[in-house]
Amino acid sequence: MEAADYEVLSVREQLFHEKVRECIISTLLFATLYILCHIALTRFKKPAEFTTVDDEDATVNKIALELCTFTLAVALGAVLLLPFSIISNEVLLSLPRNYYIQWLNGSLIHGLWNLVFLFSNLSLIFLMPFAYFFTESEGFAGSRKGVLARVYETVVMLMFLTLLVLGMVWVASAIVDNSKASTESLYDFWEYYLPYLYSCISFLGVLLLLVCTPLGLARMFSVTGKLLVKPRLLEDLEEQLHCSAFEEAALTRRICSETQLFPVGMVSVAWAGPVQDLGTAPSSLPSDPTSCWLPLDMELLHRRVLALQTQRVLLEKRRKASAWQRNLGYPLAMLCLLVLTGLSVLIVAIHILELLIDEAAMPRGMQGASLGQVSFSKLGSFGAVVQVVLIFYLMVSSVVGFYSSPLFWGLRPRWHDTAMTQIIGNCVCLLVLSSALPVFSRTLGLTRLDLLGDFGRFNWLGNFYIVFLYNAAFAGLTTLCLVKTFTAAVRAELIRAFGLDRLPLPVSGFPRASRKTQHQ
Repeated sequence: MEAADYEVLSVREQLFHEKVRECIISTLLFATLYILCHIALTRFKKPAEFTTVDDEDATVNKIALELCTFTLAVALGAVLLLPFSIISNEVLLSLPRNYYIQWLNGSLIHGLWNLVFLFSNLSLIFLMPFAYFFTESEGFAGSRKGVLARVYETVVMLMFLTLLVLGMVWVASAIVDNSKASTESLYDFWEYYLPYLYSCISFLGVLLLLVCTPLGLARMFSVTGKLLVKPRLLEDLEEQLHCSAFEEAALTRRICSETQLFPVGMVSVAWAGPVQDLGTAPSSLPSDPTSCWLPLDMELLHRRVLALQTQRVLLEKRRKASAWQRNLGYPLAMLCLLVLTGLSVLIVAIHILELLIDEAAMPRGMQGASLGQVSFSKLGSFGAVVQVVLIFYLMVSSVVGFYSSPLFWGLRPRWHDTAMTQIIGNCVCLLVLSSALPVFSRTLGLTRLDLLGDFGRFNWLGNFYIVFLYNAAFAGLTTLCLVKTFTAAVRAELIRAFGLDRLPLPVSGFPRASRKTQHQ
């Protein structure tokens, strides 16, 4: 063989080894995310659904749980996609010729973006509908019962759903763009139809982020306040502890005494003054019609005792907290939240001005990943770190706002008490939010990294009016929620700290007598 043949062979071997290395790295990263998500879902699933007497239902739930784990791992990968790309770019800028980071290149980053896009389409369009129909299916009437019968029914339902969604997307495309080229492009299922469908889903996810993120930014202050120990201003924790302990002991003695007197179960008694009608009183109560005792539900007393125990634990936690944790941790956390929220609004406001001046501020896609050439922030590595922190902060805030909204309140997962259909709904919603995060961050100007792969092919990204109104709406809603929540929280904390909430209500005056009384 000649020297040229050896050179071509070495280039082919090098490309082959690079592809194998990228596949191994991608597999390891996804396996790590999959394991973490599986551990998280096992903490929230309802154990009774996986240990039922019917092995068929347990098998179906296990298969659905694995599909949910895959979807949640894709969602977590979508969240880490943009921060990983920004950090990789800064690492390549700082260490351009380091031997130990040769595996970190533009081809790997571009491949990860394509994989996340592909798996997001696969999960949203096929896997999650399959998991839902699979858990709800029972097999066709007259067919032999079993898991395979459920699979047949699920596949048929999925085919009908695919045809329905296909028709809806076709009608939407005809309404938005009625040109012949646009209609014919949807015949190409993989190249045009799926990206177009995912573009619609991503647009809904971006709109959902627009609503949930400002609400979550305002909600983060109260959530952080519940997790941290607040400073004492004019509070007497010892007095509150004694009052809580005395009330808990009194209720406990009352429950024990009433359980001994009335062993029927749900009946307790409480003083209510003279009564006129006790016809509905239980038979276990005294039958004297002039009795001044009324029945109460024992469950209410038990719930009150549990609430007092929780309150006592929180008070003891506050009493045992150190002075540094009590007087420095809470103010610093609130200050960090305020700075991050204000910085987010400031960046969006600057981006609005850039949209009016420079056309390059518009979000756009980039097919080739040119990493390691220029920083994506004007402040260099420090600015890149700030961008990553802001992206994670906005994602956490959007999740908090999503579960705080009244519309999705019932979807909130519960520890070891979440049904399988509820887990599927949570995974779908989290995937929609997380897969829209790169587009959301680039649209708001939080980073200058152009969208890689098929994420930059969304049709609405090139519309100036949509992008401009989206930035203005986010800045306005965030400012409004922040001002309203912060002023209300400060007012409530000051009232509570100075003890004004325990003061009796002022009496403005006695009510005037009626005219009839005056005439009499």
